[in-house]
Amino acid sequence: MQNLLDRTDRQILKLLQGNARLTNAELAKMVNVSAATCHRRTQRLFDEGYVRAVRADVAPERVDRGTLVIVGVVLDRSTPQSFAEFETAIKKFASVLDCHLVAGDFDYFLKIRVRDVADFKQVHSEQLLTLPGVRQTRTFFVMKEVIDNAALEF
Repeated sequence: MQNLLDRTDRQILKLLQGNARLTNAELAKMVNVSAATCHRRTQRLFDEGYVRAVRADVAPERVDRGTLVIVGVVLDRSTPQSFAEFETAIKKFASVLDCHLVAGDFDYFLKIRVRDVADFKQVHSEQLLTLPGVRQTRTFFVMKEVIDNAALEF
């Protein structure tokens, strides 16, 4: 998709990344356009897929999911079929926040939120090791989240 964003579009996107609860009137004032123009532009950004979703950033520790774990996964085969089977299966697990196919020593990296180490042990043995084609996993417990879900710069 060709990048057809002007300065105002970019401002709208940056402001929405920082606070998606801004009203259209507030947003219009901040980017110095009329409310009607701002609404039209914002709707176009949604319609054309520049904004994929608007959601709340829930504090994990407040909902008993304070432990963050990164898991590297190696599959026993590197075929389109084994990748597809793994990806279909991994989407069923609520504790997995992110799953990325990567190049290098691992096939996938998973970002998982759990209550504690004991909770992860259960997720690991009952879910991760039962996934199709998993040969090896390597677990990294996050000690401190320095940057998490930062706004895109463009």
